Amino acid sequence: MKKSSIATLIMLFLLIPAALYFGDRLPGKGYYLTGTLMTVFALVPFFLSFEHRKPQARELTVIAVLCAIAVASRLAFAWIPNFKPIFAVIMIAGFAFGQESGFLVGAVSAFASNLFFGQGLYTPWQMLAFGVAGLVAGLLRKQKALLEKPWAMGLTGFFTVFLVVGPLLDTCSVFLAANELNAKAVLGIYMAGVPVNLSQSVCTFLTLLLIGKPFLEKLDRVRVKYGMMEAGDGL
Repeated sequence: MKKSSIATLIMLFLLIPAALYFGDRLPGKGYYLTGTLMTVFALVPFFLSFEHRKPQARELTVIAVLCAIAVASRLAFAWIPNFKPIFAVIMIAGFAFGQESGFLVGAVSAFASNLFFGQGLYTPWQMLAFGVAGLVAGLLRKQKALLEKPWAMGLTGFFTVFLVVGPLLDTCSVFLAANELNAKAVLGIYMAGVPVNLSQSVCTFLTLLLIGKPFLEKLDRVRVKYGMMEAGDGL
């Protein structure tokens, strides 16, 4: 197993849960510290994914641009409740450059966009959920048949958001909003999140259906041309 894959597992199942646990117990605006730590955790697998070579400035620039596009996509649709194409952009980053890059783009874009939407105790949870969207996409990047069909890519985004990202964000609500953790209260929070998750899933589906393939093709040409990540396995 690659070092970056091992680091990703340690980050997901050890470091991030620890950060969420202790972050909730910090006084004041401790979520800023938690969010910063989670960004650092996300950077480690990303840099390890380069294995024996150092990342070049142009490679980091592409990742930074994808983060900026993801943030802009969330801000541009701020006027439509629960209908943001940010998850589609994050998943495209994962499809193009792998799970480490996908998670990094998701986590950073969640933190950066909340500078406009407002930070809070939910920010680290959003960083985790947004990052997982990119992680799932990165794990599926070898499925060439999936990436060549816009409808298949769109459905992948739909189910990723509806079954993975949405429930993660609902779990945040369980811990932060529920007065007591009993089956009725927890089920009520998850059920209340279904319409929101469905709306976000539809937005992700439509975005990937319409621009997913051409966007991915552009990124793949950049990746192969400049030898980014695993340039030997273009789409």
